[in-house]
Amino acid sequence: MQMQCYCVTHHGQPLERVEKAVPQPQRTEVLLRVKAAGLCHSDLHIWEGYYDLGGGKKLSLADRGIRLPLTPSHEIAGEIVEAGPDAGDVEIGALVVAHPWIGCGECAACQRGEENLCVQPQSLGIMRDGGFADYVLVPHPRYLVNLGGLDPARVAPLACAGETTYSALKKFGARIHEGPVVVIGAGGLGLMAIEVLKALGGHGAIVVDVDAGKRDAALKAGALAAIDARAPDAAKQIVDATGGGARAVLDLVGATPTVTLALDSCARGGHVVIVGLMGGDITLSLPVIPMRPLKIEGSYVGTLDDLRELVALTRDGKMKPPVVTSRPLAEANDALQALLHGKVVGRTVLVP
Repeated sequence: MQMQCYCVTHHGQPLERVEKAVPQPQRTEVLLRVKAAGLCHSDLHIWEGYYDLGGGKKLSLADRGIRLPLTPSHEIAGEIVEAGPDAGDVEIGALVVAHPWIGCGECAACQRGEENLCVQPQSLGIMRDGGFADYVLVPHPRYLVNLGGLDPARVAPLACAGETTYSALKKFGARIHEGPVVVIGAGGLGLMAIEVLKALGGHGAIVVDVDAGKRDAALKAGALAAIDARAPDAAKQIVDATGGGARAVLDLVGATPTVTLALDSCARGGHVVIVGLMGGDITLSLPVIPMRPLKIEGSYVGTLDDLRELVALTRDGKMKPPVVTSRPLAEANDALQALLHGKVVGRTVLVP
């Protein structure tokens, strides 16, 4: 039996529609019929072939072990259709979302449940073929979380947009209850952060973005305020809106101007968590870090437990599922270009 997939065969060139045999699950593998596959900015980086390190430097994806051709998308929801002989008791026909951040299972990070930090990752859609296809192989059933009646298209983004914001916001600890969290970036992750904060009982979000449409979407989603990142007094607006400076800033963009804005708008003792990978560099006056004192931390996606908790929160009605726009898989290239040019509000999912 044949299936279609949309693959990165050459960086920066249109995704190529490829027909190949449906993979057969071996050992503990599980075969999913894809119901929905999300489109993420990480897919853009894979398509482009590099990360911007600032100062004219680039990190090639080939240097990270990513090889082409590759079927992208790590936000995958689907139906279990077949399992390998060692997969155990697998419910054929169940609708699930896949945790894509798969590790080696043996290193220290994997042993403490942080496979997303494994030094030999096997992530779906990055190191292994992902969801822009009719079918996808998942290496073990433990990476599958039952949807319990939820819409696959609405839930698929939890595997990245959800996990990423949930994991990052948890790093602030009690600060999310002490005052508003400043969220830089009102795209799919920004809107998701607003919902996660509500589910966690946080004080609320002040959202910062350059796009008026996205700021409006954030306000409609429940943001306490929305600030234009390009305003000359953006840092002052954040300081005023937070009552003297931000105690917690979540940077979902991760570019030179956004990190600079985050640091400029922090109160003493402020905590900045950087998630975005847009790239660039900054120059820091080192004495300022201990004198203020500031905490700057990176956060990379999330854990299997994070995904299980998010699905449970959504299933129990404590959190709204992400805002999504569904498009046919055949429109993968158009969807990629729309994301590249900043024309997507919320999250795009492709449906085979």
